[in-house]
Amino acid sequence: MVEILSKWIVLLFGLFFIATGFLMLFAPQKAREILKKAGSTNLINYTEITVRMIPAMGLIGYADYSRFPQVFSVVGWFILGTSVVLYFVPRKWHHSYSLKSAEILKPIYFQIISPFSMSIGLLIIYAVF
Repeated sequence: MVEILSKWIVLLFGLFFIATGFLMLFAPQKAREILKKAGSTNLINYTEITVRMIPAMGLIGYADYSRFPQVFSVVGWFILGTSVVLYFVPRKWHHSYSLKSAEILKPIYFQIISPFSMSIGLLIIYAVF
């Protein structure tokens, strides 16, 4: 049961990377606006942190069944660990960091990096099967 649930979570995580890549490619300004909202309110901040724990646990739970068990395990634990740390980082620091990042990342940069997001998504899906 855990294996099947983890598999579907990881597949959805891969699809999320692909969808994010398309968003960055075709609507880079929208992607930038979304980035600016990270940590902007308590609800957004703690929802974002909590939601990122779901694919982390999926990667950990499916690691032994994937093509790259060590990678899945390390990445899953890294995401989970950094999520826990972010619970203790003041929300305003998190939001300030996202605003600075959005200022640096002009829309053209989102378009340039979009293939990397799509490739990561495809690699995640490939690793599941």
